[in-house]
Amino acid sequence: KKFATELEVIRRPDRLDRIAEDIVYHFPRRGYLGKAVVISLDKLTAVRMFDRVERLWKEEIKTLTGQVSKAITEAEKANLKKRLEWMRRMDMAVVVSDEAEEEKKFTEAGLDIARHRARLNKIDANGHDMEFNFKDPEHPLQLVFVCAMWLTGFDAPTVSTLYLDKPQKDHTLMQTIARANRVTSWKIGGVEKKNGEIIDYYGVFRNMKKALKDYAQGPGEESPVQEKTALLKLLDDAILEGIAFCRSKGILIEALLRSEDVFKKLDDFQRHADTLISKDEWWKGFAIHENTITSLYEACKPEVLGKAVMRKVAVFQYLRGIIDAHIQGQDTDAISKKIAELLDASLVADTSSASIVAEGESKPTHAIIQRGKTWDLSKIDFEKLKAEFKQATYRNIEIADLRAFLEKKMEEMLKVNSTRKDFAQRLQEIINHYNAGGASNESYFDELVKFTKEMKAEDERHVREGLTEDELEIFDLLKKEKMTQAEEQAVKLAAKKLLERLKMGTPRVLVQDWFKDNQSKKQVRSTVEAVLHEQLPETYERSIFTDKCNRVFELMIDYASHGLKWAV
Repeated sequence: KKFATELEVIRRPDRLDRIAEDIVYHFPRRGYLGKAVVISLDKLTAVRMFDRVERLWKEEIKTLTGQVSKAITEAEKANLKKRLEWMRRMDMAVVVSDEAEEEKKFTEAGLDIARHRARLNKIDANGHDMEFNFKDPEHPLQLVFVCAMWLTGFDAPTVSTLYLDKPQKDHTLMQTIARANRVTSWKIGGVEKKNGEIIDYYGVFRNMKKALKDYAQGPGEESPVQEKTALLKLLDDAILEGIAFCRSKGILIEALLRSEDVFKKLDDFQRHADTLISKDEWWKGFAIHENTITSLYEACKPEVLGKAVMRKVAVFQYLRGIIDAHIQGQDTDAISKKIAELLDASLVADTSSASIVAEGESKPTHAIIQRGKTWDLSKIDFEKLKAEFKQATYRNIEIADLRAFLEKKMEEMLKVNSTRKDFAQRLQEIINHYNAGGASNESYFDELVKFTKEMKAEDERHVREGLTEDELEIFDLLKKEKMTQAEEQAVKLAAKKLLERLKMGTPRVLVQDWFKDNQSKKQVRSTVEAVLHEQLPETYERSIFTDKCNRVFELMIDYASHGLKWAV
């Protein structure tokens, strides 16, 4: 009768072995590698589960080490090494409450509780206990085995997975599943936490529906907890919506998916990227679809691994990678590596694909995404630039490369001289005019080239003016309209003298955190006024003088408060 009871069935060694095997497979293959809790029936079972998982974890590390040395492609090797390194760093522990004569109880069951108790009571070198470390997203303690502790009133936002193997119901069950449903902005390996996941070994889901209805679900509301098959269905739906979006722009994703060697030919992707890049609204819309697909794909791991749907995900990610390489100047090596890993992982399901590498071959299974063009602004050949555009097959990509270069360069120039905001606004107006349909791509490119010439002149202006970049910024703040040549020289000298006094003069006024102290700020302000009063031309009447002092001082405060230039 004893072994016929449900609880004894839960404790059966062969059943615990199967669960331990599942945890060791599942835990390192999830999308969001957040922390996890294994919830067992009682303390003895929690320790038994720890012992099984710890043993199998070490065996998996040995197996992975061998697989790394036998990997066929570099992407496969990188993927395996990444998982191996994570598994080696990862730490696990038992968290159970103490009781009288527990060592005797555990020893009689053939278990060692002493090492777990010693660790649970230990304070590390930083003065932190185990609970603090488990809540710390960066700490290697990732997996804990419990039966009752940390199930209620415990909040660790990066906990994303519960391995549940204990009868629970009502409010206790609600408190338990809430452990995996905390919101966090903490990314792990670039992946965001979009959901929590419950692995239900016992069959608690039947009780969960009632608990949700009683405690968390209003009339007519959809359950916040669903079978994972619903998530896989959402991924399929998101891919269909992405395909429909592309079709509306004249891009047939289905044709790409039918091509066996699609990932070895960059031209089809380049053509589609050129189409999407033609309008900001189009590539941003595509990015939303790709973000949704990728987020759902990550959430569907590891069940989705090895399924044919991975190839569809790869098509969207590959096209997104090409777009980002031109629009945002993304790291193409990282993009290519990410997609290569995805393709290698999908080969098991994609047996018909010509992208599969023969045994012993180490060539990449896909074409390498090319980084967008860039230029040295001081050496740019504008005639050659125009000629290359006229001969280009994908003109929208050429425009995207130039625009990305200009936007990045403009950002750099603004950091050096904040008075260039109007200049930056002109670039945005050119972009907005094109997006509104006010120009063809040829005239748009011509406008960008024209702006590039003006940007080059602006970038070199400090040399022509005989000033440093910092002196030019102060000069731009101090100058006024319709100055004589003598006045202009006087204002340049004022900019130089002001910088010299503030940075090297005595007594020193730019002291540590001067912008946080009222007395120090007053001293800096009075120094600015004194130097400018002495150096600026007499034609600067009182109102203009005050305005110029205000502008310079406000700029200094702004930079210093952000830890730049004037910060000490």
